[in-house]
Amino acid sequence: MTILRVFPRRTALTPDDPLAFVGDPPLWRPTAAEVHVSVAFTWDQAEGQRLAEAWALYYPVVKLGGPAFDACPNGFTPGQYIKAGVTFTTHGCNNNCPWCLVHVREGRLREIRNFAPGYIIQDNNILQASPAHLERVGGMLNSQRYAIFSGGLEARRLDDWRIDWLRGLRISEVFLAADTAGALKPLERAIERLALPRRKCRVYVLIAYGDEDIEAARERLEAVWQLGGLPFAQLYQPADYWINYPQPWKALARTWSRPAAMFAAHKEV
Repeated sequence: MTILRVFPRRTALTPDDPLAFVGDPPLWRPTAAEVHVSVAFTWDQAEGQRLAEAWALYYPVVKLGGPAFDACPNGFTPGQYIKAGVTFTTHGCNNNCPWCLVHVREGRLREIRNFAPGYIIQDNNILQASPAHLERVGGMLNSQRYAIFSGGLEARRLDDWRIDWLRGLRISEVFLAADTAGALKPLERAIERLALPRRKCRVYVLIAYGDEDIEAARERLEAVWQLGGLPFAQLYQPADYWINYPQPWKALARTWSRPAAMFAAHKEV
């Protein structure tokens, strides 16, 4: 059965095959049995509903779902709603960070015994998994050309065993996380022990959460750079509405999420 997948917006993880679409129906439309409109973010729910109605003009079966509606298919099919190469080996997270919805939507961490192979690990907190599970993940990754940990590694969980585990893999890129000022110290230790080049050591940095002002956010981003990481600034967005940030905040986030801009500003190659 041919299924078209439709997304409200394109992200780094959106599939790019001929049966994946972003936005309204195009002039040329392939034959399909169903259309699935997949919405990842709650602030795109209205747009998702609009797209479902728009595609329903041309296809008899249109389904609306995705994480924003707490409606996801059981299991995980590589390349279906997320681009090929991405896989999940765990669901959930044992932390209760107030800015994050993972623990609310997915519950506590659960290991997926029969996970799909892939080189991009998108788990929300894979380092909470047991050593036995990580060994299975490592075995799978050793059959790939390289590994990318894009879900965000929790720096304080990088103990000796997990550091050695990561060193045994062909790492193309890892993403650590530093969402608060208190996360800088464990981040420093993690960056030092991983000993990766800056371009391979990305760091998600949540900014504008709570009462943080723009100067405090800028200082924290600069601190991550000085520790040897490559920041990736993320403006906080709540679950139930979209914040349209003022231009200075947008400019800060844009600069500190573009490697070329950061290297130019710091006069590094």
